[in-house]
Amino acid sequence: MTVIGKLWGYSAQRQTIIILSAAALSGLDIDIPHFEFGVTNRTPEFLEKFPFGKIPAFEDSTGFSLVEGIAIARHVCSLAPESGLLGRDARERALIDQWVQFAEYEIMAFNMEIRALHSGRLGPHSKEGRSLRYLETYLASCSSGFLVGDQITLADIALAASTQQIGRVTCGAAERVLYPSIFAHYDRVVSIPGIKENFGEPDFVQERLAYNENH
Repeated sequence: MTVIGKLWGYSAQRQTIIILSAAALSGLDIDIPHFEFGVTNRTPEFLEKFPFGKIPAFEDSTGFSLVEGIAIARHVCSLAPESGLLGRDARERALIDQWVQFAEYEIMAFNMEIRALHSGRLGPHSKEGRSLRYLETYLASCSSGFLVGDQITLADIALAASTQQIGRVTCGAAERVLYPSIFAHYDRVVSIPGIKENFGEPDFVQERLAYNENH
């Protein structure tokens, strides 16, 4: 089978299983370098390629790199369209996206939250700050002001919708100052005719939602 790149992860990880399964059904092969969580993904070499330090992480032979399991899986499937894993027409593709997102956000999100609460690894704002710092650095490097390429894409609209929500809940005025590129991106997207009308007013809070451990 054709080797399409390298995947850093571990065999029991759900996203890694999805990616390797998609590759197998597509007649493709992926190299799996030795990986030790908390060690490999903190090395300068790894962080140079994948600044967020997250797995699974993929790099092809040209140096093109991706993180986020479903994005990697979709990319793998797209290299072998004849496999049919991404659907055969626009409707099938939409339904596949629907069920992928359902599995991710309606099942796994709650499962992971329960596991984190049970293990004591989840607290107020425990992961959001790290993600926002990573996103802030990335957007600051985007000369176009958009996430992908030099024009607006669905990714920008999705991010702006999420930014509006955090501005209403977890990012008060003091927090928003820390992420100028994120909120500049929001302003840019919602200023586009056809988008502003749907987003409405930002209604950002002055103080972020306080955490009450008794609730």
